[in-house]
Amino acid sequence: MVRGNNLIRLREIRDKVIADNVNFESIDDVSLATIDRVLRRQKTRMKQVYRVPYERNSAQHKDLRYEYVQRILQLDAMARPHEYLFLDEAGFNLQKRRQRGRNIIGQRAITEVPGQWGGNITLCAAMGSEGLVHRHAVLGSYNTQRLLTFLEELKDILLDHQQHHPGPAHHIYVIIWDNVCFHRTNQIREWFTTNSDHFLNVCLPTNSPFLNPIEEFFSSWRWKVYDRQPYTRENLLRAMELACDDIPAEAFQGWIRHSRVFFPRCLARDNIACDVDEVMWPDAAQRHDAAQ
Repeated sequence: MVRGNNLIRLREIRDKVIADNVNFESIDDVSLATIDRVLRRQKTRMKQVYRVPYERNSAQHKDLRYEYVQRILQLDAMARPHEYLFLDEAGFNLQKRRQRGRNIIGQRAITEVPGQWGGNITLCAAMGSEGLVHRHAVLGSYNTQRLLTFLEELKDILLDHQQHHPGPAHHIYVIIWDNVCFHRTNQIREWFTTNSDHFLNVCLPTNSPFLNPIEEFFSSWRWKVYDRQPYTRENLLRAMELACDDIPAEAFQGWIRHSRVFFPRCLARDNIACDVDEVMWPDAAQRHDAAQ
C-alpha cells in the first residue's frame, strides 16, 4: 500500500486492512501503533514528498532527454577545445527563510522580521567546472534586455581571459540553460548567431532539472544567504554576493558530475522520479560516478 501510494495515512492503511478479507483474513481491528511498528520493521519512514510533474516521464520528454544527451556527447567528441557553462536565474526575498525553529515545550518559536519585505532580487549566474564565471543581481525579474546585458558582460570576461591565457586554439563556450521563454527570443538567437565563433546555445529538455547542475548551486547558495541573516546583519544584495564566494570549486565539479550520472538513464529512456532520485542508489556500496 505504501509503495503504491506514498501519501497514504495510517488510518487509511487500517481501513484497507480491515476491509481486505483476502490478504488480511479474520482481522477485525488493528491499532495505528501496530501499523506504525510494522512499517518501521520494514524500514519504512516518513520522508519529504517530491512532487513530480505528470509530463516528466512522458514519451515526448524521454525523447527530448535522449536527444539532449546525444547532443552533449557529440560536443564532448568535438576536436575544438570547449567549455560548458550552465546559466540560470533565481529570485530571493527577505520573506524566504527557515519556517521551523526551536524553543522549550509550551512556548512558541519566535523571530524578529523587518516590517516590510521589499522587492524581489533576482540573481543571474553562469557556472563552469571551476565555479561561477559571472553573476549579476537586479531588483525585480530578468527579461530579454537584462539577459542580453548579462551575456555581453559574460563575453567580455571570457574573451579577456582568453587573451591573458592564450592556448593552442580559442575555446568555444557552450551555454546550457532551460527553456524559459526569454531564453528563446529572436534577440537572444541573434546574439548567438553574431557570436557563433565563441558561443553555442543548448537548451535543456523541459521537466529535467536534474540535468542542470546550477539548480544544485542555487539550492546551496540560498542556505548560504540564510546563514548570513540579511534581515538583521547585512543587506540582502551584499549577502547574496558574499554567499556566492562561500561555495568551493569542488562543489561545482561534483554537481556537474552528478548531472551526468543521469545520462545512461536518459539514453535508456528510463523513468526518473525526482531531482535527487534515491532509486539510483539502493545500496551506498553500489554508487558510482558515470563521468569517471
